[in-house]
Amino acid sequence: MIIGIILLVVLLTIVVVLFIGPYNKLVGLRNKLQEAWRQVDVELNRRYDLIPSLVETVKGYAAYERTTLADVIALRNQARTLDTSGAPSAERVAVESQLSGAVGTIIATAEAYPELKADAGFRQLVGELSQTEDRIANSRRYYNAVVGDYNTKVESFPSNIVAGMFHFTQASYFQVDDPTMRANPDVDFSELGTRGNTQQTPGPVQQQEPGAIAQGQQNQAPGFQPPAQQYPRAPQPQQYPQGPGFQPPAQQ
Repeated sequence: MIIGIILLVVLLTIVVVLFIGPYNKLVGLRNKLQEAWRQVDVELNRRYDLIPSLVETVKGYAAYERTTLADVIALRNQARTLDTSGAPSAERVAVESQLSGAVGTIIATAEAYPELKADAGFRQLVGELSQTEDRIANSRRYYNAVVGDYNTKVESFPSNIVAGMFHFTQASYFQVDDPTMRANPDVDFSELGTRGNTQQTPGPVQQQEPGAIAQGQQNQAPGFQPPAQQYPRAPQPQQYPQGPGFQPPAQQ
């Protein structure tokens, strides 16, 4: 009787260790994963809402950028049709990466249109997009961290046995593969209308005598005084040997 009870306890312990515990852990991580993705999805939809307004604003100034603007709208619409509530598909990850790069390209066109850079509506949209991109990046980092924990659990023993039995599959990361698209789009409006004028205005050029050494080209020790500028010297009176009682001749 006692032996039977001991065996039953051992059997239940094995079941809990090998099945119930790992199963509950996998379910918890899966729910956490879905919640993390919903946070990313909220920020992505926020960007979808801002893009049409940005395109319309740019269109009023950049008449020759219509192809680029049309491409951005097409990517935005494609990404929205791929909207998923559970996790990102590989196709959506690729489209979102292209969309990030396209939005950055549109904002960069402001450098060629000073009037567009000065537009208050454009500046506000860029600010909102920049904040949205920051939130997307933060949400994406959190989501990818949860993906790492979940995938580790799916692959580890003994939870991998439970994962195979109950169809817990690995989740996909949401990340930008193109390094040129990793930076958040941003534009510096600190110097409106000064595009291309990034160098300091040179001061007046000082004329130097041929063969003279420019000031500052030689090492100057403490207390050093540069020699006075040399000019042609006036003829000096003729010198005569001077002995005792000598009187120089009167000047002609």
